[in-house]
Amino acid sequence: MDSEPLLALRAVRREFPAGDGTVVVLKDIDLKIDAGEMVAIVGASGSGKSTLMNILGCLDRPTAGSYRIAGAETGELNPDELAALRREHFGFIFQRYHLLADLSATANVELPAIYTGLAASARQARAQALLARLGLHERMNHRPGQLSGGQQQRVSIARALMNGGAVILADEPTGALDSTSGEEVMRILRELHADGHTVIIVTHDMSVASHAARVIEISDGVIVADRQTGAFPASAPAGVASPAPATAATVRAAADRLAQAFRMAVRAMNAHRLRTFLTMLSIIIGIAAVVSVVALGRGAQEQVMTQIRELGTNTLDVFPGKDFGDTHAGAIETLVAADADALADQPYVDSATPNLSINVTALYRELVVAGQVTGVGAGHFRVRGLKLASGRFFDARDVERHGQVAVIDPKAAATLFKSAARAIGEIVLLGNMPVEIIGVLQPVQSSTGTSTPTFYVPYAAVATRLSGQSHLDSISLRVRDAVPSQAVQQAVTAMLSERHGRKDFFIFSSDQIRQAVTRTSTTLTVLISGIAMIALLVGGIGVMNIMLVSVTERTQEIGVRMAIGARQSDILQQFLIEAMLVCLVGGILGVLSALGLGVAADLMQPGLQMSFSGASIVLAVVCSSLIGITFGFLPARNAARLDPVQALARD
Repeated sequence: MDSEPLLALRAVRREFPAGDGTVVVLKDIDLKIDAGEMVAIVGASGSGKSTLMNILGCLDRPTAGSYRIAGAETGELNPDELAALRREHFGFIFQRYHLLADLSATANVELPAIYTGLAASARQARAQALLARLGLHERMNHRPGQLSGGQQQRVSIARALMNGGAVILADEPTGALDSTSGEEVMRILRELHADGHTVIIVTHDMSVASHAARVIEISDGVIVADRQTGAFPASAPAGVASPAPATAATVRAAADRLAQAFRMAVRAMNAHRLRTFLTMLSIIIGIAAVVSVVALGRGAQEQVMTQIRELGTNTLDVFPGKDFGDTHAGAIETLVAADADALADQPYVDSATPNLSINVTALYRELVVAGQVTGVGAGHFRVRGLKLASGRFFDARDVERHGQVAVIDPKAAATLFKSAARAIGEIVLLGNMPVEIIGVLQPVQSSTGTSTPTFYVPYAAVATRLSGQSHLDSISLRVRDAVPSQAVQQAVTAMLSERHGRKDFFIFSSDQIRQAVTRTSTTLTVLISGIAMIALLVGGIGVMNIMLVSVTERTQEIGVRMAIGARQSDILQQFLIEAMLVCLVGGILGVLSALGLGVAADLMQPGLQMSFSGASIVLAVVCSSLIGITFGFLPARNAARLDPVQALARD
């Protein structure tokens, strides 16, 4: 029984769409090629010889018929399985060399071994050995543009042998060479044949075909002749076609392919620096806007929280009447100092103070100003979170003895004394009551502040010596930490209602201000962040467009990689990494721009606070990477799905 041929085609047809119909390029081809043969396929241009070679090399599939390699039917294989055949069994030598211009001769030869998973040191040693054997030991680090045509073709031959190249497919291997270089290439092919390689040459030149032991002539898609020439291959020096070395472990192989994809992505970005930067620009702007807006929002919230803390952390104010603007509130006199004392004794209250205000004329030496006297308890300053610039606060003893002392705000100090230090110990006449200035408050940034000079005096002295009023304008209390404000409001309401016999008061909580400011700040942050996200979306679309252009420009490179065995996942990975790098670098530059903007804002406008969050910065960088993956996927998938033959044919 005859042994199974290495390559066997049976009734193979190849048709291509043309307008509304089809063009039949190969017509029911039957062909067998045994291992170790040197075959030349000859024919005029358009005869179908290149299409036949593409099918033999698993670059193309037949429209109909069967193609078996060592008995295995190729029609049942998926793209990655066909890539494995090209990677492990075939070596391609192209008329136009198809070397990657950005890589050295050694790196070009190494490429097929990267996709098989050969360790870096082993593949470099093998590539250098092949190049040295082919007479290129002094040109290993040269790029294709620095090599002659003959030298480039020898690099191409070395690449074909890198993984073993049991079957060498040479498409017009001398077509672009002068006669001397052409003879050198043919000599190498004869040596490869003598070494045991199956060599298939596609050519229109009968002098080239005469080197083969078997010549197959094709015309109009039909084999018209298949004859033996009697050619005898020359003896070959040992070492030209040593077996392919063992491949690396799966994890290391995947890491090598990832590293190679990363390097190619960096090279592509570097080759088009201006285009890459312009693509990044929209990502930079979008990320910088998002990070800056979040920082501004956080800064505004922190400023408001600081101001609220200065007013008093989680405070409640009790006023007579039903609500602000109640015209009958002035007639309600049930809110008294005893209520404030009772509230101060409750476990949920940190401190409490009665409040009684009156407008007076303040006289200091020859200065006369309109001022406001606020009668308060000793706990007032803790309730409101006020701090001293100089002097001291009055205490409970000062309140009990109706002490004629006052703590003044910075406005009063500046108006009457020019400075806080000069105010301490001075006597000011408030209406008809002289008081000694014992303390000056630090400035606060409260939005409830007033431009009227204010004097804080023990409320008992104000009630008995200025206003003659026994009831209070309000009671302020500070809630203990970790106690819910709403629960305290309910408890205070119940207690005062019981003391008054009815509910003739209302309560205002500083927590309401905090919640309102937080809601407003969050709404504005979301709104402006939405606008920034639109900029990111536009940037993502820009990335996708540039990647589509990049795929178009590098179609031939993709075809070469597929021909030497790159999987679809390898091509997908390379372009996804490139898109992600563009967005990741753009994201990092965007974050740095936002941080720079924060520094500039602090220098130019010290009151403008930007609070950067590590979480928001990390999220921005992650977001930019996801944009790269999301918008880079379609171009990368298009690249991975390219037909190898069409990709190779693209100029």
